Amino acid sequence: MNERTLLIALAFAVYFAFTWWIGWIAYRRTRDLADYILGGQRLGSGVAALSASASDMSGWLLLGLPGLAYAAGLGSLWLAGGLLLGTWLNWRFVAKRLRILGTAYGQALTLPEYLANRFEEGAIPLRLLSAGVTLLFFSIYTASGLVAGGKLFASVFGVPYPLAVALTLLSILVYTAIGGFLAVSWTDVFQGLLMALALILVPLVALSQLGGIEGSLAHLQETDPRLLAPWYNGQGQALGTLGILSLAAWGLGYFGQPHILARFQAIASPDRIATARQIAVGWVALTLAGAMLTGLTGASLIAPPLTPESRETVFIVLVNQLFPPLLAGVMLAAILAAIMSTADSQLLVCSSTFTEDLYRTLLRRQADQTELVRIGRLAVVGVSAIAFAIALDPDSLVLELVAYAWAGFGAAFGPTLVLSLYWPRMSGYGALAGILAGGLTVLIWHQLAGGVLYEIVPGILAATLAIILVSRWQPASPSAIARFSQSLSSSNRH
Repeated sequence: MNERTLLIALAFAVYFAFTWWIGWIAYRRTRDLADYILGGQRLGSGVAALSASASDMSGWLLLGLPGLAYAAGLGSLWLAGGLLLGTWLNWRFVAKRLRILGTAYGQALTLPEYLANRFEEGAIPLRLLSAGVTLLFFSIYTASGLVAGGKLFASVFGVPYPLAVALTLLSILVYTAIGGFLAVSWTDVFQGLLMALALILVPLVALSQLGGIEGSLAHLQETDPRLLAPWYNGQGQALGTLGILSLAAWGLGYFGQPHILARFQAIASPDRIATARQIAVGWVALTLAGAMLTGLTGASLIAPPLTPESRETVFIVLVNQLFPPLLAGVMLAAILAAIMSTADSQLLVCSSTFTEDLYRTLLRRQADQTELVRIGRLAVVGVSAIAFAIALDPDSLVLELVAYAWAGFGAAFGPTLVLSLYWPRMSGYGALAGILAGGLTVLIWHQLAGGVLYEIVPGILAATLAIILVSRWQPASPSAIARFSQSLSSSNRH
């Protein structure tokens, strides 16, 4: 191992030590399942905002999106714009109502528990189905983070890919299983700041090498003028209407992501959401712009050009090319931060879903808090093993895995959650139909028509239609409608 690699390894070691120290502090403050799953609903505006944003923007922010911008140029604007708009809409129209109604309906700790408490009809099947969907798609989503980590360790340290994936998993498991939600949220703040720093410095240094914005544009014009057009898909073709819709539709997925929604449920007070929204949207705008600039400048600076299979390493290649070893280690640790800030949240949601919605509901209703926290920690290990098995394919693309899981959650839970917050007459049977229709449409569309139109679009349409039709056929009871209205009016009075 040469001196440069040793210095990068030193930066990584300091980063790991800091996150594990936070996990130990959180462990000492975790008393019961509510603490382990939602941190006792004590998050402030800044922590909630940065934690939600960092857990949203996984390793794909520093690998997948720069890779897309490297190949498609300004065509990646459609994806970034859709995500920014989706972030704002989620904080504006979902966060406050979910925090209010989640509390009003029995202090729900998980999304499946909220849905089961919200609807009188089919509560147990609804809870079990929601839990099953969560565990299925999060296994895939978590695997995307392990793939990203595997590519990072393999690229930087030259270790075999399976060992690189295992190192990524171990680094996440240590503080997630021990510290729970508080550890995840506190580390997310640190990781979010590190990600933002890296996505500011890397493109700024790259731009300085190219002679600023004008020089960068000139280089891109020489390299591939199609990169300066927002209609290019990076595969030698023009982006059609369906291609643009597919990219922009990523923003629709926000309404159904359990690891983001958990931050809305955990914030200390609904009154803090407006401030949190401003912080979250600002952070997302900054990091998306930095990720795109990283890919665009990489297209001019990296020679020979990256292959389609290696384009997601553009951030790594630029860092190694532009920064001295120790600072490069800090920049590369930002990839770890992006990976860990999402994977830890996903593992924790899987843990809470298994513990609260399956174990206690089906097997051990009388389980005490100590037992439930222990089962939660074991669930983190179990889901990690499944994600590890999925991630062992070294040819997996991070963005493709994220896209599949993102669509699954967005279609299955998005319409169901939004309508449950705004439509008093929605019934539990409608919620069941929506989750089934959305989830199955994504699974089938992905297999039969993948690439023609992003599966989240037909999935959301199918789920929305199913909810409306079934809820009109089997409407909510008058008592359920009255309780919904009373919960909102009571919160407004306070």
